[in-house]
Amino acid sequence: MKINNIERANIGTLETKASRICLGTWAIGGWMWGGSDEQDAVQTIRTAVDSGINFIDTAPVYGFGRSEEIVGKALKGYADRKKVVIATKAGLDWTDDGKVFRNSTKERIEKEIDDSLKRLQTEYIDVYQIHWPDPLTPIAETAEIMNRLLHKGKIKAIGVSNYSGDQMDSFRLEAPIHSVQPPYNLFERQIENGILQYAHKNNIAVLSYGSICRGLLSGKIGEGTTFPEGDIRNYDPKFKEPRIAEYAAAVAKLDTYAKEKYGKNVLALAVRWVIDKGTFALWGARKSEQITAAADVFGWKLTEDDFREIDKILDETVKNPVGPEFMAPPSKENIKR
Repeated sequence: MKINNIERANIGTLETKASRICLGTWAIGGWMWGGSDEQDAVQTIRTAVDSGINFIDTAPVYGFGRSEEIVGKALKGYADRKKVVIATKAGLDWTDDGKVFRNSTKERIEKEIDDSLKRLQTEYIDVYQIHWPDPLTPIAETAEIMNRLLHKGKIKAIGVSNYSGDQMDSFRLEAPIHSVQPPYNLFERQIENGILQYAHKNNIAVLSYGSICRGLLSGKIGEGTTFPEGDIRNYDPKFKEPRIAEYAAAVAKLDTYAKEKYGKNVLALAVRWVIDKGTFALWGARKSEQITAAADVFGWKLTEDDFREIDKILDETVKNPVGPEFMAPPSKENIKR
C-alpha cells in the first residue's frame, strides 16, 4: 500500500507487511515517557526494521535531541537508507531548564533542520513535520521555509502535526502538505469531526499518533498503576481517578470482545481499529518484544458490526471522556518562568 502524496514525493512506499504501522520514538527519547536504556532503544529500532516496519518517527524535542541521536545510531550502517522512511519534526524550542514552547520561525527551522540531519546521520529527511502550529509566527513564514527545504532536497515531503483544517488551508497557499499527524485512537477521536475528512479529501496521509493512547490500550494499565517522574501520563486526566476506572473497564471489555471474536488482545484491536479507519498507526515502543506484538495486527480486518459494537462498549463504560488537550505545549509568551 502506498502513502499517496508521500509516495509521489519520492520517499518510497510502505508495501511491507507493516505498511500501516510506524515506529514512534517518543517512548525512546525520554522527554515524554521518561528515560530509556540506549542499548535497548537501538535494538528496538533495529527489531522494528527487521520486522518490516520501515517508517521511523521522531522529533528533536524527544529527549532534547537524544531520540534523534539514537535513531541515527540505530540505522547508520544497519539499514539500507533508501528503504527506511525517517520522519522528524521542527517548530518546538526549549529553555535552558527544559521548558518547551512553540517556535516555528524561519530562523528556528533553518537551525533545526541542520541539527536534525547531523543527529540522524543522514543527508535528507523523508518527512519533515511542523510539530505544533505557532500562534506567534505567520503560517506563511513557516510554510515558505519548509517549501524551500523541499526544493533544496534536504527534505522529501512536508508534514504538519496538530494542525486544524483552517491552518492547513493557510499553509497550503505557500507549500504542499503531504501528511498530517494528529492524535487518534479509540479514546481520542476528535479528528473524526473534520481533520480526517479534510485529509482524505485532499489526498493527505494521516499518521496517527497515540494509537494505543500512551499505553492505556495495551491492557497492562489500570487503577493503581504508577509512572516515573517526568512521564507525561502523570499529567493525563485519563490516568487519574475517577476516569482511570472507566477507561480500565472499557479496556477490559474491549479485550474480551477481541479475544472472543478474533482471538486477539485489546492492543491488536486498538491498532487494527486505527488502521481500518484509513490512517497509519504510530506505535511507541521501549523494548524489542513490544515490536513483535505487531504481528497480531495483520491478517484480519474489523467489520462495520465491529465498529458499532466497539462504540457501544465505549458508550457504556466511559461516561466522562477527555481528549488529548493537556499535551499542547504553550507559545513562547505563555511559558511558565
